[in-house]
Amino acid sequence: MKVVLLENVKNIGNKGDVVEVKDGYGRNFLIKTKKGVIGNKENIALAEKEKITEIKRIEEERQEAIALAKKIDETEITITERAGEDGKLFGSVTSKDITEILEKEKGIKVDKRKVELEMPIRNVGRIEVKIKTYQGIIGNLTVVVKGEA
Repeated sequence: MKVVLLENVKNIGNKGDVVEVKDGYGRNFLIKTKKGVIGNKENIALAEKEKITEIKRIEEERQEAIALAKKIDETEITITERAGEDGKLFGSVTSKDITEILEKEKGIKVDKRKVELEMPIRNVGRIEVKIKTYQGIIGNLTVVVKGEA
């Protein structure tokens, strides 16, 4: 029996796949639990169409992420914090601070969890910060930390 899967099923296949299963398994489990539909021509064609639209959507997201990474590469933000004479900050600059200033000054909205800081910035200077925009796509943001007395 051919079944078009509506969601990922362990050891059987992924969403949108057309799989051949035993009649009882298909009727009594996959179709009853709405994890699949009978694999007739209409359902197979619909599954193929959905797969194509999903691939297009993923590619569009990827292209948007590449554009965002390029925009981040060209961006430089300045953060002014209180600091001592030796260049150490009283406190630190965290990923949350970076995302807030990036959104406020440049209009680029990024989730704070996407900012890769090993440790909060505690010194005055120029720092390159990596920001993940998509799987495997990373933008390098230049952060200039200035100290004030």
